[in-house]
Amino acid sequence: MSKSNGKIAIITGATGGIGFSVAQRLGRDGFRVILNGIHDDEGAKRVEELKAEGITAEYIGFDVTKEDAVTSNIQEIGNKYGKIDVLVNNAGGLGGRSRFEEMTTEFYRFVMALNLDSVFFASRAAIPFLKKGDNATIINYTSNAGWNAGGPGAGIYGTSKAGVHTITRALAKDLAEYGIRVNAVSPGTIDTPFHAQIKSTKPEVFASWANNIMLGRLGKPEDVAGVVSFLASKDAAFLTAETIQVGGGQALGI
Repeated sequence: MSKSNGKIAIITGATGGIGFSVAQRLGRDGFRVILNGIHDDEGAKRVEELKAEGITAEYIGFDVTKEDAVTSNIQEIGNKYGKIDVLVNNAGGLGGRSRFEEMTTEFYRFVMALNLDSVFFASRAAIPFLKKGDNATIINYTSNAGWNAGGPGAGIYGTSKAGVHTITRALAKDLAEYGIRVNAVSPGTIDTPFHAQIKSTKPEVFASWANNIMLGRLGKPEDVAGVVSFLASKDAAFLTAETIQVGGGQALGI
């Protein structure tokens, strides 16, 4: 049974996929985990699953693209516990696909808001409370698309993730004087519901993706959660402004 060590971790977009796995791992590490999401029913279920495992957990529903909601909820958490130790900006996504010629401004703004604005809003709100935290850290998520600009129709997703790569380093510079570390993970192809459609409609394509990964398999959510756990730990106390590829060597191609 896990017991809370008094340390507070907020994980955005944590009701499924990698986010839930991260919440579970940090909970096992002894953190009180605060899950965020937009599906309240799913959030309530996930908290029950964690509690059944002896993890101290709660759920707070808000949309990470909405500035006022992010700010007020993170301030509320910070005021409730007097500090925040770890902020995991896990929420994000492709948002759909669109080539630039036909891309609507609304789509552009939505994808940028989901992946980049969310990191800014949550980090800004958390900083005053991270200053009071123990080994305080922010962990963001970028992507290979931030370097290779993404596949067809994913150009603005790649652009947003390049922004996350840079804001991670910029935050690290900005917060170093307070001892707050800021790093990022860059997951490769991870077997999550994110890929459910292609997995069910084109299983042979899905299976073939492993051929482009040096280690010969797709990632599991736990693979990412293990690295996030490390970044949140004292073992990573001298690590900041880094992006760790968690993709089985996928970024190099084979």
